[in-house]
Amino acid sequence: MASYSFSSSGYVNIPPYYNTTPNGYSGLNFQYSLPDSYSTTGASSATSTSPYNTQPSLDPTYYHQFQPTLGYPCYPSSAYPSSYNFNSPNQLTSSIKLSQGYPNESIPSSLLDHSNPSTSNSPSPTIKTEGKPCSTSKAKANRNRNKIQQLSPDPDNNIERIFIWDLDETIVILNSLLTGTYAQHYQKDPQAAMSFGVQMEEMIFNLAEIHLFLNDLDDCDQAHIDDIASDDNGQDLSNYNFAIDGFHSSSSNVNNTVRGGVDWMRKLAFRYRHIKDVYNNYRLDIQNLFGQEKYERLLQLRMDTETMTGAWLTLALKALNIIKQRKNCINVLVSTDQLVSTLSKVLLYGLGGVFDIENIYSAAKVGRESCFERIHTRFGRKPTYVVIGDGRDEESAAKQLGWPFWRVNEHQNLTALVHALEWQFL
Repeated sequence: MASYSFSSSGYVNIPPYYNTTPNGYSGLNFQYSLPDSYSTTGASSATSTSPYNTQPSLDPTYYHQFQPTLGYPCYPSSAYPSSYNFNSPNQLTSSIKLSQGYPNESIPSSLLDHSNPSTSNSPSPTIKTEGKPCSTSKAKANRNRNKIQQLSPDPDNNIERIFIWDLDETIVILNSLLTGTYAQHYQKDPQAAMSFGVQMEEMIFNLAEIHLFLNDLDDCDQAHIDDIASDDNGQDLSNYNFAIDGFHSSSSNVNNTVRGGVDWMRKLAFRYRHIKDVYNNYRLDIQNLFGQEKYERLLQLRMDTETMTGAWLTLALKALNIIKQRKNCINVLVSTDQLVSTLSKVLLYGLGGVFDIENIYSAAKVGRESCFERIHTRFGRKPTYVVIGDGRDEESAAKQLGWPFWRVNEHQNLTALVHALEWQFL
């Protein structure tokens, strides 16, 4: 088989970052076959029967140019030149012009081939929020058991790889704009950066308060949208008035509602069902939810933020869409924000097309480790799990399960991730 090399040394030679932790089901010491049509001189040859072969046979000297740190991605600038030249405003402007028709607002239909949300994969067994009463009746236990069996993933779904993403500072840049750390690190205007962050934060909370019951659910947040689905009796909510159903009465018996009681839990479940409907109805059409004027403001704000951050979101979306196109891979989101705030961010940043609501988890109360374990229980040992994030928390949680971790804290990390996905190294 012919070998292939790029003019820039190390461009496709992905180092074995994940060989420090033995793992029978998620090792990533891959070897990759390259098309016979590519042929140059001076590159090492590699053969493999599968793009996910985990049995290494390459010459160790093949990776002599890489110096991995802690077993995680580190890319020399010579190997992965940044796609965004911050000293060249023309290049940056040209990369942002596509936001006139923002990339995710006009994603090709081939990338958005979602199954019916009502039949898509559901989470692992329901976990109640700590302190919430649980029915111990035999009938309810049997009903929950049947529901869990129906919502369990199909063992023949052929999912080979699951990419678990962090949200803040990995896919979207927001917190560092508010704190000024991004402007300081990249020598940007701190006032402008903070202004963009404040405006986006305001939109996030407004959407969550108006459409996603942020005030109602502030102290009864769930880790997953279906966590209390078993308390929902399936009542038609088309004419239901959430404002007067007595859900806010925490201790009184208004409308026979007692906080933590059966009726109160059912009304809580109604709210999460409504949130799920809103997300599924508008995740690809936020304009109709927001209105034309607010929508134009949102597009302008995203464009300004992309200019400030060197098209960070656009690059992350490219990686997410590559994964979305694969029939045997899925994107899963684990955020440290409350679930409602997380869903609001996903909608406003145009990420609804790459994350099904069933694949979004909040670690605000239960922690990342618990979310990762739930995901592993849901999909089983067959797939390979890859965690993508920017912090030590994600890294630690991934290492506890022996999962590889791809650190993203610079543009070159995202660029390298896109290249690895395009060449099916991941």
